[in-house]
Amino acid sequence: MKLPIKRALLSVSDKQGLVPLAEVLVANGVEIVSSGGTADHLEQAGIQVARIADVTGAPEMLGGRVKTLHPVIHGAILANHGDPSHREDLLEREIDPIQLVVVNLYPFESTIARGAEHAAAIEKIDIGGPTLIRAAAKNHAWVAVVVSPDRYPDIVDAVSGGGTDADLRLELAKEAFFRTAQYDAAIVNWFERDGADRLVLPMLKRSELRYGENPQQAAAVYSMETNEGWWASADQIQGKQMSFNNYADADAAWRLVNDLPSPSVAILKHMNACGVATGATVTEAFDKAWEGDPLSAFGGVVACNAPVDEATAEALSSRFVEIVIAPGVSDEARVVLSTKKNLRVLIATPPSAFDLDVRTIDDGFLIQKRDSEVTGYASWEPKTRIAAPVEQTDLEMAWIICAHTKSNAIVLVRDGAAVGVGAGDQSRVGAAERALVKAGDRAVGAVCASDAFFPFRDGPDALAAAGVTAIVEPGGSVRDHEIVEAAREHDVALFFTGQRHFRH
Repeated sequence: MKLPIKRALLSVSDKQGLVPLAEVLVANGVEIVSSGGTADHLEQAGIQVARIADVTGAPEMLGGRVKTLHPVIHGAILANHGDPSHREDLLEREIDPIQLVVVNLYPFESTIARGAEHAAAIEKIDIGGPTLIRAAAKNHAWVAVVVSPDRYPDIVDAVSGGGTDADLRLELAKEAFFRTAQYDAAIVNWFERDGADRLVLPMLKRSELRYGENPQQAAAVYSMETNEGWWASADQIQGKQMSFNNYADADAAWRLVNDLPSPSVAILKHMNACGVATGATVTEAFDKAWEGDPLSAFGGVVACNAPVDEATAEALSSRFVEIVIAPGVSDEARVVLSTKKNLRVLIATPPSAFDLDVRTIDDGFLIQKRDSEVTGYASWEPKTRIAAPVEQTDLEMAWIICAHTKSNAIVLVRDGAAVGVGAGDQSRVGAAERALVKAGDRAVGAVCASDAFFPFRDGPDALAAAGVTAIVEPGGSVRDHEIVEAAREHDVALFFTGQRHFRH
């Protein structure tokens, strides 16, 4: 059943699209009730309104802090017209019901985003607005509530079509309760900004996924409504729908490649690097990255931090990969890649500054700040000899890749390309041995990064025996003196960063 709109309350901070909406309402015989700046805005546009103070007989007070908090207003919104006692109350008090509430809230989020002082932020905490929204949303059987200008076209259609239907009112109510939850979350998180004893993250489903890591797992991708993540604005120009694993791998690859100089290419499998390289061109970087570990790169995710050109597309199309992600793809490259119908190709902006890392445990959450601070050669402490210029560049690259690799992690780099990656091993010497096996003869002249300290000298001994010339690691072991001694014996340049990069 459609409910005609005869009376509407309009009270908004964001006045985008408000006048055209009000004009449609008035043209269809709807009485508009309003207050404060909203009433002024409408009257200046030549739209007649009934001011709330005149409706209630109670002038605004406390500088506008109290204006809509009145029984005449909330009675008009909250009345259950299916209940005879409610109808009698309205008649007795001469209250005309309201069928539409259009409210958006004081701009608290944008105010704190500008770094406002405490008192200024407090003044932007809306009280009457959330109360109106929640009242109308609760009574959605009889009232439509609108919290965003994006919904104005739906109301225009409803007014022209004889009123709002139950499905629309229910959907609007869901949006309304989410908006007030989101608003309260922003306030809570602002109050807790110096030490989060309480944290509220209101999540909005962005996309259903076919399944999770495995077919028996349901999955979707969620974010906060203010989401600035690269994936939300990415343009998928071809290929199959993104899956849970696709998003996880693509995010890991995109974060890694954006920490490297341009042009660079990172190839990841199961969120670990199997090939990373820089080059004079994107094509050169891709070829070097693929040769890092061709077996593991098969079916991987390729991330480029420079636009994909035709030559790179040709190189990509001759291999099997699941995803290509880059800041751009040339028209010629698109034609080449289009022959790979299932290949997902994403054009994306750099990763955002969102810095929370959230993981689940049994009925709980582990939350930390994202590990985004990766130091450079100039800040490291040399423990043996100074590194040669090429070693310095390769060490910095190895250290960045290592910070993006699952622990225990050992990364070998030579001439601007990863030649061996040992990831996720239970022992550090095991990770070193795996990296050396993948590197083979390419270990000669390579440099090494270790995400945490070497607990024993067996790791450095194995690396030096294979031809590694320089090592960077955090230091901090009780046996650091043994590690330093091993490096000196082998004439290996050794650097301590004082910073580890565990990634579980």
